[in-house]
Amino acid sequence: MLNGHVPTCIFKQFQITVRCPHTSPHTTMVQNDEVDDIPVVVTKVQDVERPYSIFTTSEKWVIVSLASIAGLFSPLTAYIYLPALPMIATAFHKTVELTNLTVTVYLVFQGVSPMFWGTLADRMGRRPTSLGCLFVLSIACIGLAFVPTSYFWLLMVLRCLQAIGSASTLTIGAGIIADIATPAERGGFFGIFTMGPQVGPALGPVVGGALADKLGWRSIFWFLCISSSACFIVMVAFLPETLRSLVGNGSILPPIQYRPLLSLMGRGRKDPEVECPPARKSPNPFHLFACVDILNLLVFNGIQYAVFTAILATISSLFNKNYPQLSETDIGLCYLASGGGLALGAIFSGKLMDWDFRKTKEHLTRNFTPEKGISDGIIDEDDFPIEATRLKRLPLWMIMFCAACVGYGWCLQARTTIAAPLVLQFVIGFSEIAMLTTIQTLLVDLVPSQGSSVTACNNLIRCSMGALLVSVIDLILQQINTGWTFVLLGGICFISVPMVWLAVRIGPRCRAGRQQPEIAS
Repeated sequence: MLNGHVPTCIFKQFQITVRCPHTSPHTTMVQNDEVDDIPVVVTKVQDVERPYSIFTTSEKWVIVSLASIAGLFSPLTAYIYLPALPMIATAFHKTVELTNLTVTVYLVFQGVSPMFWGTLADRMGRRPTSLGCLFVLSIACIGLAFVPTSYFWLLMVLRCLQAIGSASTLTIGAGIIADIATPAERGGFFGIFTMGPQVGPALGPVVGGALADKLGWRSIFWFLCISSSACFIVMVAFLPETLRSLVGNGSILPPIQYRPLLSLMGRGRKDPEVECPPARKSPNPFHLFACVDILNLLVFNGIQYAVFTAILATISSLFNKNYPQLSETDIGLCYLASGGGLALGAIFSGKLMDWDFRKTKEHLTRNFTPEKGISDGIIDEDDFPIEATRLKRLPLWMIMFCAACVGYGWCLQARTTIAAPLVLQFVIGFSEIAMLTTIQTLLVDLVPSQGSSVTACNNLIRCSMGALLVSVIDLILQQINTGWTFVLLGGICFISVPMVWLAVRIGPRCRAGRQQPEIAS
């Protein structure tokens, strides 16, 4: 340098490093070979987007499987108890009708408690709330196993506590999937996740009946205590924190209390220099009921779930009436038909939703141009027709469900060979889980930042409607015969089909309305 001037023959090179919370650090070399002072022209810096989640596909499957196993306790705890009701009534010297109150209070708390746990999971983290639910469930089961037969009120209180601990695992699992899975792969993960909770109604009566028959009614609660405690230990050891306001896409190292004992997933991919995104105040989950599109989906899903719950609740009495040659164990095994349909339908429908999502995205990328707002094959999620894509197959599942429901009732009315109602049970389970998985996935797509809260709202609506229908289904069966009862149930489901069209029609406008406050803030 001479007299403060830079000779023009000197070659200048600058290294620029750019780091952004949502992009990978990128270094570019900028050069200028003919300058007087230091006029440097900075070339365009290319950002490399971070992945939605640092977890590999196999690690995501492990996380979702852990959430599914925890979610299994929500229905299992409810249905495993049913075969032992007469035995418990005798032990406590109460009538069966009075003992049924323990089922009623369980359903009430099963619907209400996820509203608390779901909001807590969206604010404080998935891992601590999951562990808290399982801990409460284990403690409640120990109390139920030791409850004196002279304290019927304590039995009811502990059943309420059991519902508080078990019901919310399903809600938290949905939030975990929203954290780690993109919309393109969310359907498949929800298929596997819902398989565990939906198999519970089929396996619960079989396991509960066998335990009560061989080891007594207290063995049911010891079984639940041991299994939930084992799940608690596994999740303490392996389940990572996934809440995006705490760990981002998983690359942010959370505080030690949020880390598993064995950090096997995401290990080596942490980036301590990435700033943690600011924690957002969790809105009141009840505000979701003010969203017309979400409320429409919640009511639609509640109708289908209520009918399915009524079918499950009447299997024991109807099969005992129409096939008197069956033993209690045989009737318990009949639940496996619907359980098989639930398991297969969960996997199939989830994969089909992912396939539909990919095909729709490929179609949009291939046919739209930059003039229409799409360039370089990048599609804005806000403009993606998520409602039409997710609900594309729903009319098919509705037709299958309604037809199988009507046929199931008339097969029982005519007392056909037992194979006929069992096959139709399989179809009912298959189509029901396909509808449930579809709606649950779409709900999380609509409000991914409140995955647990919207699932809690879904649980509240469907449990309330299910409890209401179950409470009157026996009266309906007494007033009209079995065949016409199931025609009525199938008809109720069928007249809800316009709600699917309404969801596709109003969904994009409602989503746009929710985005405006977020952009303004």
